[in-house]
Amino acid sequence: MIERRYTGSKPKTVMPPGAIDTQLHLYLPGFPAQPGGPDLPPALPGPCEYQQVMAWLGIERLVVTQRNAHQFDNSNLLSCLEAMGTCARGVAVIDASTSDQEIETLHLCGVRGARIMDLPGGAVGLNGLSGVDAKAADAGWMLAVQFNGSDIVDHFENLSRIRSRWVLDHHGKFFRGAQPDGSEVDMVKRLIDGGNVWFKFSGCYESSRSGGPDYADIAAIARAIADYAPERIIWGTNFPHNFAQTTADYPNDARLLDTSLSWLPNDAARHLALVDNPEELFDFPPITAAPARQQQ
Repeated sequence: MIERRYTGSKPKTVMPPGAIDTQLHLYLPGFPAQPGGPDLPPALPGPCEYQQVMAWLGIERLVVTQRNAHQFDNSNLLSCLEAMGTCARGVAVIDASTSDQEIETLHLCGVRGARIMDLPGGAVGLNGLSGVDAKAADAGWMLAVQFNGSDIVDHFENLSRIRSRWVLDHHGKFFRGAQPDGSEVDMVKRLIDGGNVWFKFSGCYESSRSGGPDYADIAAIARAIADYAPERIIWGTNFPHNFAQTTADYPNDARLLDTSLSWLPNDAARHLALVDNPEELFDFPPITAAPARQQQ
């Protein structure tokens, strides 16, 4: 069984007040995996474990994303949002048939986004994008969009037509590799120029071809996009690192934080990525109003 670490030496990076982790999954007992998705992770890392990570890293607010294991059943997500309190927002799974009443219920529970996952195990892929986008736009939600970024040319026109604010997840996931001055990154910049796209720093190990600890290939892309549009970068831990299958592969969250945030050009850009940008995207109250703390 994999052993996850929830504390350790502090990161060198000092997180600003109100720092937001925009990418994580949480689990509670009593919510079984659904057909079509992967298995649940061992030991069900949940709110209690993640609160330790928050204290370790200096995170004050968070966005919980519906995990593929639960497919269309958002019950676990809602229970985790309730457990974390008003410092949390959620990204759920819906489709074109989701009722307005259900969306209103999700919204009242803290959901502010919908997930598109066009990779194995995802509940709704890019073929469902237009229907989900229509629902999200009407609700004022964002979209978290994940696919093989190496195929971005095939999806560019559909992505350009998204009405909602949306995030290109996990550094774009260019599984076949990409260059900072290449066509794939140019397309990301063109999408950002459309005015409703953010780029997420999270889970670099999932698509890196060069590997850690520096993830040089992902770093080059991340720096190029952060230099181009620091006002469109957000960051997340990717807790509980379900990509890791062994204890030896489980990343040190403090080191990973220091590495990924070093790809931003300066402290001002880090503040944008950790506070201002996710506040806008996920409908958090401004930090000047004092962030709500998680329930204990």
